[in-house]
Amino acid sequence: MTRTDNTHSPEGLAALEARLKQDLEYLCLPATNWVPAHQHEGEKVHDVVVVGGGMCGLVAWFALWSGGIRNLRILDKNPAGLEGPWLNYARMETLRSPKQLTGPAYGQASLTFRAWFTAQFGQAEWEKLDKIPRPMWMEYLVWYRKALDVPIENEVEVTSITQEGPYLRLQLAGSGARERSILTRRYVMATGRDGTGHPNIPGFVDGLPQHLWAHSSDEIDFAGLKDKRVVVIGVGASAVDNSAEALEAGAKEVRHLIRRKEMPTINKMMGIGSFGFTCGYAQLPDEWRWRFMQYSFATQTPSPRGSTLRVSRHDNAYFHFGQGIERVWNEGDEVVIRTTAGKTVRTDFLILGTGFTVDPMARAELGEASGNVLLWRDRYTPPANEENRDLANFPYLAADFTFQEREAGKTPFLTQIHCFNFGAAASLGKVSGDIPGISEGASWLARAIAATLYRQDVETHWQGMLDYSKPELQGDEWRASELEDQEQAAPMVAASGGN
Repeated sequence: MTRTDNTHSPEGLAALEARLKQDLEYLCLPATNWVPAHQHEGEKVHDVVVVGGGMCGLVAWFALWSGGIRNLRILDKNPAGLEGPWLNYARMETLRSPKQLTGPAYGQASLTFRAWFTAQFGQAEWEKLDKIPRPMWMEYLVWYRKALDVPIENEVEVTSITQEGPYLRLQLAGSGARERSILTRRYVMATGRDGTGHPNIPGFVDGLPQHLWAHSSDEIDFAGLKDKRVVVIGVGASAVDNSAEALEAGAKEVRHLIRRKEMPTINKMMGIGSFGFTCGYAQLPDEWRWRFMQYSFATQTPSPRGSTLRVSRHDNAYFHFGQGIERVWNEGDEVVIRTTAGKTVRTDFLILGTGFTVDPMARAELGEASGNVLLWRDRYTPPANEENRDLANFPYLAADFTFQEREAGKTPFLTQIHCFNFGAAASLGKVSGDIPGISEGASWLARAIAATLYRQDVETHWQGMLDYSKPELQGDEWRASELEDQEQAAPMVAASGGN
């Protein structure tokens, strides 16, 4: 949808924000702060620190805040308005998810994308809208932050996490950091698609000069690809989106080299999405959780129809199936690719649409403790026809999204870190990254953290119960009376007899 100045209606958003405020008041949100304050050697201890100010971080913060956990911090390494992937490396024209999904609204109708959209453009425009334009989704998230006054601290990065007594010491860096370090009781990694890993960089680009290739999550000078030959590895959503960007920038040709022999066409997860699956997946035995997720990985989620058509409408776009990569090298500024089918392809630039890998070892802030994160491969051995190396590398999480230790007692602080990102998918399902289930995931997370904080402070809460002395009755609501003794001799009853 094209946005012009006269389509904006600030009065519409102002009215929506007023309604949201009223809704929260009617629901008595946020709850009163009930968590006792903690200090460590005179230093304030935060109850929860959320890292990541994108969609996952916003709704996690809102769920915790709503529940009365108010001693919160939320940090993001990016500048304000650039949280998450939407204006960084995401390059699709529209979101895949249907427009009517409630996403991070957390049960508040006034917080939905639909409410935000119709407040500005009206119901008729809503009916015309097909998919949500990607930049518009980011506009909505920026408004979400404003409407709830979410206090994101931008340009702040956590560089290390260490144990300090019963707390976590977070070392901070970045131009927005107010302190060099802070203490917290719980730590939430709301860090998105690559939140427990890094971009998947295949080994075949080792030794290839950096100016000749990029990963789809990198900043790419697409204008510089005008009149150039481009090869894209893969055919998933990110591969297709980057291919389209190159074509629209005037690339001479774009060739997809695809290991699969056929184009994936069915999103299998769409066929089983339901409230039951969202709630029930995490409680399934390991073999069923593995089976569902491995099948989804093996069949692969296809790129959206609109994104694929965005590529194929160009006559100079090519899809080559059954062409895995055997070897890549350069001859000057030309990239030479040898495929597993024995074909040689020459190009000027290579884009890796190879997605992200889940690898807790890549989280530098965890330090050596990352090597003690319990993984699925440590707990489950799949049948011979269900192996999946990538899935085996997912963390094997507890029900509250926390990491578990491979060697118990070696790095206990891992159990204070909640993995509220894509890394939770194998253990808990798609409730911490994808739009459909994000509010349910945030609810689980907030309830679990609240339960833990309460349990840890149970003696304080018990003492509070003992000490509570505010009377509900003032003494003038009744008058005491003496009870009279009404005991009397039982009357004699004459017996009747016959003559």
